Amino acid sequence: MSGRVTGPAAGSPDVVAGAVPDRDAQGGSAPDGNGGGRGAAARGAGRPGEGSGAGAGPGPGHSPWRAAFFALAGAAIVAGVGWALLGSRFLVVRSIQVTGTHLVTRSQVLAAAGIEPGVPLIRVNPAAVAHRVERITQVQSATVARGWPDSVRISVRERTPVLAVASGRGYQLIDRFGVAVQRAARPPRGMPQLTLPGAAGSIAVLRGSPAVYAAAVVVRQLPRRIARRVATVSAPEASEVTLKLADGVRVVWGGTDRPAAKAKELALLMRTHARSYDVSAPQTAVTGG
Repeated sequence: MSGRVTGPAAGSPDVVAGAVPDRDAQGGSAPDGNGGGRGAAARGAGRPGEGSGAGAGPGPGHSPWRAAFFALAGAAIVAGVGWALLGSRFLVVRSIQVTGTHLVTRSQVLAAAGIEPGVPLIRVNPAAVAHRVERITQVQSATVARGWPDSVRISVRERTPVLAVASGRGYQLIDRFGVAVQRAARPPRGMPQLTLPGAAGSIAVLRGSPAVYAAAVVVRQLPRRIARRVATVSAPEASEVTLKLADGVRVVWGGTDRPAAKAKELALLMRTHARSYDVSAPQTAVTGG
């Protein structure tokens, strides 16, 4: 019995039984495993307003309660520090150390400092305390520092007397600034006596005198072997300092300039054993007597 085939003839080269057309070759999209096209998935990605992040509210880090908590904690810390410095009994002055005193006593320094025991250490003003201590005549300068947790250190630099000035029945010992540091019955050994117009009348006029300062500087500039022999110093002006040695020899020094050249010239001239030397101008030094 013969059968009849419908459709294209069997064995035709244009048709393959069971073949599936390739849609990619025709410009379409091949279906993915979920039945959707790859192109459609790509087109749907990245559109504004889509996705889980759109329209999300503030995270937990932006909570107003958290900000309030930190503000209160900061205020509590500030209050605690303030109480510790001003109200606590732990950070108060319990001891005061005083160093550098020889001419003045510790009690004098403490009285001038005016620091009450038990006062909060933070309330101690070092600059103000130092200024009060420096009002003591014998004190040239003072340094004050807090020593946490409960002490104050006061370091004193006293004035150094360098010249003696006749005053009444004794002598006032003055420093290079003309400040009377202490009184003595006679000048200490090795301390020259200053003769200055008006010096015997009022010691107060010597304070801050340029002539007194020049006289003190010249004595310090002298070679040691000559400085030990100086008995008196006169200084009508800062540029007219004259020395008188213990054996009566007179030395005209002039001002405080060129001390090394003057000292060298004087050492050479003194070999002549003259009675006076003028080295105020080292290049034209003069001897006399």
